[in-house]
Amino acid sequence: MADAQNKTSQTLAALGVTEPSQIPPLFTELRAQFDGHFHTVHDDSEWKLFRDRWLGRKSGVLALVTDNWLRPASTALKPVVGQELNQLRAHAESNIEERRKTIESNSGESAPSRERVDLSLPGVIRPIGSHHLIRQVFQQIEDIFFSIGFSVVEGPEIETPYYNFEALNIPEFHPVRDDMDTFYLDLPKGATQPLLLRTHTSPMQIRTMEKRQPPVRVIVPGKVYRRDNPDATHSFIFHQVEGLAVDTDITFCDFTGTIEYFVKQFFGPGVKTRFRPSYFPFTEPSVEFDVSCPFCGGSGTAAGGGTCSKCKGAGWIELFGAGMVDPAVYGFVNYDPKKVTGFAFGIGIDRLAMLKYGIDDIQVFFQNDVRFLRQFP
Repeated sequence: MADAQNKTSQTLAALGVTEPSQIPPLFTELRAQFDGHFHTVHDDSEWKLFRDRWLGRKSGVLALVTDNWLRPASTALKPVVGQELNQLRAHAESNIEERRKTIESNSGESAPSRERVDLSLPGVIRPIGSHHLIRQVFQQIEDIFFSIGFSVVEGPEIETPYYNFEALNIPEFHPVRDDMDTFYLDLPKGATQPLLLRTHTSPMQIRTMEKRQPPVRVIVPGKVYRRDNPDATHSFIFHQVEGLAVDTDITFCDFTGTIEYFVKQFFGPGVKTRFRPSYFPFTEPSVEFDVSCPFCGGSGTAAGGGTCSKCKGAGWIELFGAGMVDPAVYGFVNYDPKKVTGFAFGIGIDRLAMLKYGIDDIQVFFQNDVRFLRQFP
């Protein structure tokens, strides 16, 4: 059989072919050689080699037959060579194409399982992120105050002593500043005034009133800083929502009604509220706002008996400080204290979250422990 394929490199004259009857046996040998090799082709790489060997444009067997047998043939031999060549070409092309389809079909059936998709298997569950619990509580508070006409404003965490203290009726040597003086920034020489990390979000009350004329109804969510030693209930960084409402004829009743509405919306209608007299430099009168303990229902007794560990048996838990805006504050923003009144409050977000969700340690809010965060999707 090898001799038959080797003959394609010679002309018919060199092979001693002079009669048309001598040509069919030559093509019969080539067809037999093709069929013999064809049955050894079983995969894609073997198929490509076999195809190029027989159908290659320059050195394929059929190309050599065309160049060496057909073109130089005499006029008497050329019709026979052409007819036999066309038959061999059709036979080769059809078989090679059929084998290609067979190989592709078999390769799909025998592909490794890792290359195939089993549609009956469950899909890959990708975890969906969620807001941090503090952000969730922020949103709850904002939604409640939105519903009664308040808007949200935000301000810088780096403040000047003027906005953080003095414009809030806390002059430089006021004793209240002993507890509130906080982290001051190390500024370059030539700085005109000191800067510090704000101790509350109250500075935005002043900045807002400087830009707006009454009526003003805003809440100010944000991060604040104080030099507290970290423990279960204290942190040098925490979150606060400051509230301010200023208009003509705002009374203490408006103030108590607003605060009570917020607390009942946040903790539920079953809680009770009360005010206690207190002192803040920027409000007068000032109060501390308490709520009946949501853990013992205000009884002071734990569900399992004994004293409630949350309220220490008092039945009340302090929530935040508030009061009517001190008229002295209006002098810093060019409001007429004879024409306007208002109230202000400062709510610790971390404390509210701890009370509502039964969290014992404020530090878990900052530890990024996924086991904790997953409890509040």
